[in-house]
Amino acid sequence: MTSQVSSPTTAVQPPALGDVLGEQRSPAKETKRLDRVIIRFAGDSGDGMQLTGDRFTSETASFGNDLSTLPNFPAEIRAPAGTLPGVSSFQLHFADHDILTPGDAPNVLVAMNPAALKANIADLPRGAEIIVNTDEFTKRAMAKVGYEANPLEDGSLEAYAIHPVPLTTLTVEALKDSGLARKDAERAKNMFALGLLSWMYHRPTEGTESFLRKKFAKKPDIAEANVTAFRAGWNFGETTEDFAVNYEVQPASSAFPAGTYRNISGNLALAYGLIAAGKQADLPLFLGSYPITPASDILHELSRHKNFGVRTFQAEDEIAAIGAALGASFGGALALTTTSGPGVALKSETIGLAVSLELPLLIIDIQRGGPSTGLPTKTEQSDLLQAMYGRNGEAPVPIVAPATPADCFDAAIEAARIAVTYRTPVFLLSDGYLANGSEPWRIPDPQDLPDLRVQFATGPNHTDADGTESFWPYLRDPETLARPWAVPGTPGLEHRIGGIEKQDGTGNISYDPANHDFMVRTRQAKIDGITVPDVVVDDPSGEARTLVLGWGSTYGPITAAVRRIRAEGGTVAQAHLRHLNPFPRNLGEVLRAYDSVVVPEMNLGQLAHLLRAKYLVDARSYTQVTGLPFKAEQLARAIVEETAND
Repeated sequence: MTSQVSSPTTAVQPPALGDVLGEQRSPAKETKRLDRVIIRFAGDSGDGMQLTGDRFTSETASFGNDLSTLPNFPAEIRAPAGTLPGVSSFQLHFADHDILTPGDAPNVLVAMNPAALKANIADLPRGAEIIVNTDEFTKRAMAKVGYEANPLEDGSLEAYAIHPVPLTTLTVEALKDSGLARKDAERAKNMFALGLLSWMYHRPTEGTESFLRKKFAKKPDIAEANVTAFRAGWNFGETTEDFAVNYEVQPASSAFPAGTYRNISGNLALAYGLIAAGKQADLPLFLGSYPITPASDILHELSRHKNFGVRTFQAEDEIAAIGAALGASFGGALALTTTSGPGVALKSETIGLAVSLELPLLIIDIQRGGPSTGLPTKTEQSDLLQAMYGRNGEAPVPIVAPATPADCFDAAIEAARIAVTYRTPVFLLSDGYLANGSEPWRIPDPQDLPDLRVQFATGPNHTDADGTESFWPYLRDPETLARPWAVPGTPGLEHRIGGIEKQDGTGNISYDPANHDFMVRTRQAKIDGITVPDVVVDDPSGEARTLVLGWGSTYGPITAAVRRIRAEGGTVAQAHLRHLNPFPRNLGEVLRAYDSVVVPEMNLGQLAHLLRAKYLVDARSYTQVTGLPFKAEQLARAIVEETAND
């Protein structure tokens, strides 16, 4: 869904259907204007919370608010119903100004059952609103999660504004004439809740109705039932006395440059960035992949775009997937493989082969909690050292990391630039938070995208001692140290490939000690010589003594924390790394300019380890491995404590 920031926002219209529940409309209710809201939808993993949150997000994006989301769901396809491990949630932070995170604590919790309430109540601040589906608060359901008494009646929730709503009953009543069985009708209760929240926050409704009719086009009775439930929820908010106030959050027009925007997730932005890179390189795009959470969405999306020259191959395992991708690269395609941490471990031998062959290859690692199977649906940044060193021998690979969901588009293009220019495999490290989270993305003008076209080798490039012209596959470009890219079948360019060490220039097999030393150092020099932008420091006062340095998805929480500190009169500098190998040329100078350097990471200090080793600076780690992103307030306190200790 796209919106033009420069155009006026269309007023939200109520559903055309009359009072679905047969009630009379009350007089117009009070509307309060807010600058931001954090909403969390929570329920059983079968309650459709991800769909509900996604639809609310799409309408919020079309309205023009800035937003950031945090989907959170169990790894199991269907965890036991009504249990704490089975709770699925979707948090959305939207505002009339620039925001960076999905928010620390929800202002509103929609709890579809006792498990959802118990799993999320600790995150709510005093005074938060809780909309509860009272139909699910049976003795059995409450006992399943450890409630000895009904929390809606025992006074334990007196610190919150409770809105008891029999969502299931109201949904079934609204659909009594639909012809659906009761069980099928009950499934639409998430749309009733969505309608109610859409009324509360003046969200557009037309897009959701259109979406539902398209999604269930082959089952029109289901489509109309969901639309009816959605409208019923909207009208319930309009007519019930329990909701005396609704809220309005104006579009964030001043937060964005003029242009066309759409809501986008990190994985979708990555897919679009890869397609754009293929077009800008004028190369077919080939994906060799084995499904793995949370990277599978990229495979799903790229498989839809054969019209852009994209070819996708779902292999039988991770090793076959990257083998096919490397073969496609040898054949002249812009090739990539998508995976997560466990898959990278399996792909490591072939990544080393790509280093030896010196061919372009993108390894897209959507990091998740580990080790082993770990936490498949939770986020972590713990693959940095694996990407840096996780191969046998000296096998250097460049590493790029996006900072936000929308930035995944640009990071994909940058990774492709490095791969094709320097003839090397490249790691792109995203993570589950970026992959599933979303934010507004300004659709770029294709003319502003970089030219990635490459010149394949077309003929001999060397004259032998006897005057014969020949092709040397390892004759290097003097500036980039990249070797020629020769497409198989080109007359006269036959050459040997494989994992055994090559002779400099000729590419023949060589066991010569001096040659091996030279080739190892040359491959390292090629990576060290990659041109990357200098790191930019945000230090408006010029007086900060502490630098907060991050990478990847910590950008949003770090920036939000730094803003809080500055708003309270503190001074702190901030910098963020996109390129992790090689580091920006000026990074050492930047680090030594500050008395202390704090490095927040969702691991046990992997970037800090690299910084200490390379620059001999006392980089101080602040780490978290909970499977969730940092909270801004949490980071702000930690940074202030570090500053106070200097």
